[in-house]
Amino acid sequence: MIGLTVVAIALGVVLGQHIAETVKKALQNSEQSRLPEVGPKYTGDMDLRELPPIVANLADPPDAWVRLQASIVFNGKAMLKPDVVAAQIAEDILGFMRTLSLAQIGGASGLQHLREDLNERAAIRSEGQVRELIIQTLVAQ
Repeated sequence: MIGLTVVAIALGVVLGQHIAETVKKALQNSEQSRLPEVGPKYTGDMDLRELPPIVANLADPPDAWVRLQASIVFNGKAMLKPDVVAAQIAEDILGFMRTLSLAQIGGASGLQHLREDLNERAAIRSEGQVRELIIQTLVAQ
């Protein structure tokens, strides 16, 4: 009876280790197949330009002011005059910021909507050459 118990324990340990290794390999394979292959977001032909700080009063409340610092990423080889385009985008952002209320840019979702709106305006102004507008700082007072 003791011999049979020892054999059962030994077989249980061996079988448990085998099952644990099999599950571990299956999890590793499924994790590797699930992860998407991520390439570089920006390549060497991209250019980064910092916009001048934009200070504007908001539409509501009338005594609220906003200071925005941003940069634009665009295709460097396709753009003829990047400084001129950057100045036009800054001017467009200034006009847009004056139409906003403090409630529209408040919170995480407000900041995300602002970022999307500014990206869309920059792409339209540059005729699709701006890849992304990056908000560095946004201070409301």
